[in-house]
Amino acid sequence: MMLVSAVLSAFPNTGLTATPRLCCTGIGPATLRRAEAYIDAHSDEPITLADIAEDAGVSARALQQGFAGHRGTTPTGYLRRVRLERAHRELQAADPTRGDTVGQIALRWGFAKPSRFAAVYRRTYGVNPGRTLNT
Repeated sequence: MMLVSAVLSAFPNTGLTATPRLCCTGIGPATLRRAEAYIDAHSDEPITLADIAEDAGVSARALQQGFAGHRGTTPTGYLRRVRLERAHRELQAADPTRGDTVGQIALRWGFAKPSRFAAVYRRTYGVNPGRTLNT
């Protein structure tokens, strides 16, 4: 134990006090903005993590690390949020007398399971999606 103490005294370091870096990929804000722009432009399409990474010009893993380190989410998490926001706006503008339904809108925005969509929607907006559609 004395040896460890002596070594640490002789060779100061920040190993125990330094804040760990969340992102060490070298992906900067411009790359993340490109990925977000791609997601925003293609959120109504069946895009994948690989599609987003290819458009941003980085590997899928690097993109995931970049989003985690700089945005606190994943690329697919960001995609889900964008889709949920757009489904919400569409529900607000929809008219059930024209035949608009929650299920149709959810499916259009990539939510294949209506019950899962309803749970995420309720958690995010505090109401059931059917209530948004009918108001």
